[in-house]
Amino acid sequence: MFEPPVSPTGRSVKNYALTAVSTREGKFFVSDCPEPGVTSQGTTLNEAIENLKEAVHLYLKDEPEDRPTNGALPPLITTIEVAV
Repeated sequence: MFEPPVSPTGRSVKNYALTAVSTREGKFFVSDCPEPGVTSQGTTLNEAIENLKEAVHLYLKDEPEDRPTNGALPPLITTIEVAV
């Protein structure tokens, strides 16, 4: 399981509650985090989500403090029906 490292600089660590959307694509699961626009994959759903956590962590730790996730509202995810 991915666990972010403790900041060696003593900088305060922020926790973010972000959205993960996962889908099955062939032999893989693809997980997307829409707030920062990060996507990852894995051979199992759990692996895809753990890989996504690590990818989002790496993305956020290198971004400036005014990153788009600060104060952003979570995306609205809903189900639609389409007749074909």
